[in-house]
Amino acid sequence: MPDDDSPLRLDLYLVRHGIASSRRQARDLIARGLVQVNGRRLQKAAAVQPGDRVEAAPPAPPAIAPDSELPLTVLYQDATLLVIDKPGLMPCHPLNSLERRTVMNGVVARFPETALGSAKPLEGLLVHRLDNGTSGALMVARSLAGLELLRSALRRGEIDRRYLALVEGRLDGSLELDAAIGHHRRSRTRMVALDGPRGAGGRPAITRVDGLRQLGAYTLVEARPATGNRHQIRVHLAAAGFPIAGDTQYGAQPVPTLAAGRFFLHLHQLAIPVAVSEGQISLRDNLRTVLAPLPSDLALTLAFVARNPAK
Repeated sequence: MPDDDSPLRLDLYLVRHGIASSRRQARDLIARGLVQVNGRRLQKAAAVQPGDRVEAAPPAPPAIAPDSELPLTVLYQDATLLVIDKPGLMPCHPLNSLERRTVMNGVVARFPETALGSAKPLEGLLVHRLDNGTSGALMVARSLAGLELLRSALRRGEIDRRYLALVEGRLDGSLELDAAIGHHRRSRTRMVALDGPRGAGGRPAITRVDGLRQLGAYTLVEARPATGNRHQIRVHLAAAGFPIAGDTQYGAQPVPTLAAGRFFLHLHQLAIPVAVSEGQISLRDNLRTVLAPLPSDLALTLAFVARNPAK
């Protein structure tokens, strides 16, 4: 470090000098023991002083660490595709090489081929993502060719995804929600429904919603997204006046039966063209249906709201 520089936190120093592309990556390098200051390993918040010698080993590409102890339920598998029953509150994939308790850590431990080939190594061959607070059927490819087939089929609308959601309010009949989805101006963790299907700065989004059953002050609905945007179903329903039970991020009230961060959204059914899952050109007919059972916390929530008609 030049003698005329000011002291600087180690993680910030690595970013300022181009050794790491972000503070998250800098902290990952430090935690993995790849950074030394004057021949010693320091913590991320340690100050680098003028005259200190900072050494950083070239990092290996990030990789998903296998976790064979993580509970994992496989709903369906063939040579091209795995469908995993994702628990609520479990992330789909790690954000760094040290993270363990995500769906992909468990998948890679049992199906090592799912770790390879993706442009985003920490996602492996994950076909799509579910929010941490969402549960249900999660698709993982078993080869790069399979990943491309499955994602193409998703973009073309050939894979039918059906979610169960419990929403606040009474929803009779059906809705088609088509407001574009964009990023919230002041929050990196939120999305917003924009004005109309072509809202400036947003992405097209369509969600079809059918009311299934009235339960006290709530309605159980089935939501079918025709597009795939971050938080799409949650944002569309909240903007329509029907926030998902427990989804406090988008204006819903907390529900005693749901843990913090958990809300009542569950991908309960996938219908996948047989030809896609067999690695061939996709066809719209001859679908293979995969069902994900309702988890116990959501079943408990249905019983709770049925017994308590007032919010």
